[in-house]
Amino acid sequence: MFDVFTISTIVFFFALSLAASFVNGALGYGFSSLAVPVAVLFFPNKILNPAFVIVELLVNSIMLVYERAQFRKVLPRSAPIVVSLLPGVIVGSYLLSVVDPAWVRIFLYGTMLPLILLQAAGLRRPIKSELGFKLPFGMGVGLCYSLTTISGPPIALFWNNQGLAKNEFRAALAQVRFAETVFTGLAYLLLRLYNPVSTQLTGLMLIPMVIGIPLGALTIKRMGVEIFRRICMSFDAWIVGYGLSKVLSDVGLLATDLAYSVFAMTILIDVMLLYRFFGNHRANLNQHRTGHIPTFTTHKEHL
Repeated sequence: MFDVFTISTIVFFFALSLAASFVNGALGYGFSSLAVPVAVLFFPNKILNPAFVIVELLVNSIMLVYERAQFRKVLPRSAPIVVSLLPGVIVGSYLLSVVDPAWVRIFLYGTMLPLILLQAAGLRRPIKSELGFKLPFGMGVGLCYSLTTISGPPIALFWNNQGLAKNEFRAALAQVRFAETVFTGLAYLLLRLYNPVSTQLTGLMLIPMVIGIPLGALTIKRMGVEIFRRICMSFDAWIVGYGLSKVLSDVGLLATDLAYSVFAMTILIDVMLLYRFFGNHRANLNQHRTGHIPTFTTHKEHL
């Protein structure tokens, strides 16, 4: 485990925050989902979470201001999720204060991995009855965020499924994520989860954010957002797969060889999905170059 005052810790968290904030600036989400799976290999969630909540409060505030033009348009759709976050946040914050850190890591990795792979697979199944789904969904997101500070993958998967335009997607995401950071920050304060180490980690991560967020927002305008998002998903999947294998081995739930087969399987699935993604991307580019528009039938699947 790191000593917070060592050079290696400072360099590590500076680089981690810079990379994660760059991705967040580009996609509108991704700070915690990229940084936490790496950081939790060195610190337990009980120490990390308060630091990440403060940092993400700033990140989500910036994103909310950046997409303010869409605020009123998407608020009616995001409001039910925002309201239903609160009970989940209360339960998750309490569990964080009493549950063994190893089991929190298992929950973190075990929840994230299938969601990342579903995103990577390009799952699109629009939900017909949004309101009925949003209430339990919001509680689940609140529980997941307050326990792990990660909620980007499920929220992004949901809004993608519902076919929001790019700016609407980012605005709806920012509204939900801003609300969850405020609720969780207050819950942590009431439970006295803030500590000197988390305060120091907050300071280490705030400075590179000033560089990373605007740099990501500018860079994404000059490159294909889908390719960038897909590369980030692969990195995330590999880190989460490794983390899940490690913690399953560490707590003795699986023998080491069997535990790391989870990591190997994650890599195999992701490589197959990458091959399909770039194959489809190459085919689309060829169609645009030749001016050929294929004839096909579309249909929507509803849950």
